[in-house]
Amino acid sequence: MADQKPGKPRNLRTSVKGPLMFSAFWAVLAFVTVLIFASGGSSKTPRFDLAFTGAGIAFIVTLVVAAMLAMSHKENSEHLGKGSGINLSSARKPLHGFGGHDSSQAGGASEAPDAESPGSSHS
Repeated sequence: MADQKPGKPRNLRTSVKGPLMFSAFWAVLAFVTVLIFASGGSSKTPRFDLAFTGAGIAFIVTLVVAAMLAMSHKENSEHLGKGSGINLSSARKPLHGFGGHDSSQAGGASEAPDAESPGSSHS
């Protein structure tokens, strides 16, 4: 709310319209659903009292949930989108093994291609 400039319209997250429309949609859906299913058939009278009660409960619950979600929203820091993850540079070779050491660092011999193939025989 502190980001709002006078004379400019609010965005959907900080305005009141978004949560109200969301809650109104679910209230209408609850009203129609309860009106149909609480009557017990088309030969009986519709139960408007239960339908209005269900719509009111649905409206209040969804409005409170939307308000809580809007209040808990927090923007990410700028440094999070800069790409400071693991192994992003292709110039460095990724380390293998348990201790983070590859075979050349652990004292093992690096495998250089030999002039002879392993299947050739010497006489």
